[in-house]
Formats: sequence, C-alpha cells, structure tokens
Amino acid sequence: MDPLITFAARALAAGDPLAALTHIALRGDPSALALRGIAMAQLGDLVRARVLLRDAQRAFAPHDRAARARCAVATAEIALVSRDLGGLAQMLDEARTALEAHGDAVNAAHAGYLDARRLLLIGRLAEAERIIGTLDTEALPYTSKAGYWLVAAGIAMRRIQAGPARTALERAYQAACGTGIPALVAEVERAIHLFAAPAAHQIGPEGQQPLTLAEVETLLASDALVIDACRRTVRAGTLLVPLSGRPVLFTLVRTLAQAWPEDVARETLLCRTFRARDPDESYRARLRVEIGRLRKALEPAAELSATTRGYRLTPRGPGPVVVLVPPVEGRHAGLLALLADGEAWSSSSLALALSVGTRSVQRALEALSQAGEVESCGRGRACRWMAPNVPGFPTDPLFPTLSTPS
Repeated sequence: MDPLITFAARALAAGDPLAALTHIALRGDPSALALRGIAMAQLGDLVRARVLLRDAQRAFAPHDRAARARCAVATAEIALVSRDLGGLAQMLDEARTALEAHGDAVNAAHAGYLDARRLLLIGRLAEAERIIGTLDTEALPYTSKAGYWLVAAGIAMRRIQAGPARTALERAYQAACGTGIPALVAEVERAIHLFAAPAAHQIGPEGQQPLTLAEVETLLASDALVIDACRRTVRAGTLLVPLSGRPVLFTLVRTLAQAWPEDVARETLLCRTFRARDPDESYRARLRVEIGRLRKALEPAAELSATTRGYRLTPRGPGPVVVLVPPVEGRHAGLLALLADGEAWSSSSLALALSVGTRSVQRALEALSQAGEVESCGRGRACRWMAPNVPGFPTDPLFPTLSTPS
C-alpha cells in the first residue's frame, strides 16, 4: 500500500483529520479522494465529504467492488449523521454483501453496525437487535465497538432494561477511552448522562415526581396498576392491556387514574374525552358505551364502578394506581423527542421514524416553527429541521478503520 495512504488512514483512525490531510490534500487518486472525504466528514463539512466520496467511488475501477463498497459505507455513515435515512437500507445491505464476499470482515461488521443504528433511530428494535446479535465484536475496531455498545444500550433503554443498558454503556465507555479520541468519549458520556436523566414522570397519590429508567423498570415490575401514557398501555404486574389504538378508552382510564382513589364526575369525563363544552344526552349515551368497553378491556386488572356523580377506578391488586407520563407531552411530543438529539433532520426521515406521512410531519414542523420550538435551515430538499440551541456532539462520529480503499 502507498505509505502516504497508510499514514493518512492511521491519522483518521486516531481522530486527527488535519494530520491526514497533510499527506493527501493535493492528491486526486481514488484512495486519496476517499480518505479526504472521510477527513472532511470528521471536520464537519458533510456536503464536501459526500462529493469527495462520490467522486472516489466513481474513480475506482468497476471490478474493484470492495473499494466501492467501502466508499458506500462511508457515504451511508454521513447520511446517517445527516439524518437522511431514505435508501440507506439497500445501500448498506449491498455494501455489506460485497465486503463479506471480498473477505473484508472489519468494514462488513461496521456496515452491519450502521444498519443497526439506522433501525434503532426509526424504532425497529427487533430488527436492530437481530443484526447486533449477528455481528462479531472482535472484528470491529475500537471506534466501531463504542458505537456497537451504544446501539446495544439504546435497544435496552427502549425496552426498559436498566441493567443491560448500564452494562452496555460501561463497555462503550471503555471502548471509547481505548481510542483516545475526545469527541467519541464525549459522545458516550452524553449517552451516560441521558441514561441517568429522568425518563418519565410518575403521577400518583403523592403527586408528580421524575423517574430514572431504573425506577421506571422497578415501577413496572411492582404490584401497582400503571397507566403508561408513554406506550398507551395499562400494566398490572405481568398483565398488559394495550390501548394504543383506542385513544378514547385511554383518555378515560388516565382521567380516572389521576383522580384515584376518588371518583370523577361525568361532566369532567365528557369534557376531557370528547371535548364537549355543552354535552347533551347523546354525549352521555356515548360515554356509557365507552365506559362499558373500558370495563371489559380492564376486567382482569381493574374494576370500573358507577358512583352518584360519575365513575371510579379500583385496582384488583393490592398496589396503588399510578400514571406514567413522558417528560414532554403534547400533540407533537414524538417529533420534539426526535429533534432533541441536536441533529438536523429532514422531514422525510422524521416521517420514517414516526411512521406517519411526510406531509403530516411538514404541517407539524411548520406549526412548531411558528411557535419557536423548532428551526429550519436550507430550502427545498436540502431543508433540515432541528431544535433551537441544543448543544452536543454528532450522534455517529465518523471514524474509519485502517481497511481503507487502495
């Protein structure tokens, strides 16, 4: 291998893009273009990085599939950081297949890790977990190992498994420290801080209080009747009653749970459930129907009884009734939660992550922008959305391996 290419690759692996550019800045061969693209990505110029990697991929000979695949993996990583998630699945799958066919286990494993991270971003946990389970961690360099364990921690946190999440974060921190790259260490420390931050709020007889992920896990395993507003379910020990597709029933049970052990007046239920300002007999009849449906759905976990002025929720178990709510609620809470990572998202990627239509996301973003809760940059297809004044580091630092195109 060309010694200058080797020196540049080692500098990039150590997180020193400026040192890498001193060796290859004036060169126009395919390998140098690829490394210059990675260096520009590490420096934050993602637009220039995309152009350089595209030029490098085109400059490699058609039969050099491995080199082209490495360029595709680097391009996919930039797209992942830029939150351009459309088309990434096919790109990474083709690149991983080509790399495995040419015996490049390191970059093939890196492509698999990137695909798992993509799946985690859009909430497809089972598929992300399956890919993570197939990867050989020994084949990954330290920079990718840190990302691997961050993905594993993210999956565990989404599944409310505090122990596995804590273990994965510890391993990610060890791997990041092993690289000696401050930005990567800071990224892992940010994830550790997120793990220790309140994951939800509990509303119970003692009032409202924040809960960490470990405390949420303990609560869900207790004998309490938990009205989970984060996932729109009712939990009683191992019993789970999903109400995500029945918003009226969930609004009813949450209203009754927040008043427990007292009852709730019919007028209050009508106003909160149907938003009826002046409810007539038709609304009252509808309320009786919905209460009957809710009583049937909750029969194994709780009892709904009529009182003189309204209805009361009574758990069948010995525990209290607790309402679990996310830290941020509202019509666009899911959208704001995605933008809270500090990255610039395209509206199409937000729609993919939320499993809704792109136009619906665009309308929501416009409303949030008018309220000053989000801001945009660029126009047309280059338009990106982000939360204002959110400091932080890139979610996926672009650190290459020594198996660079040659």
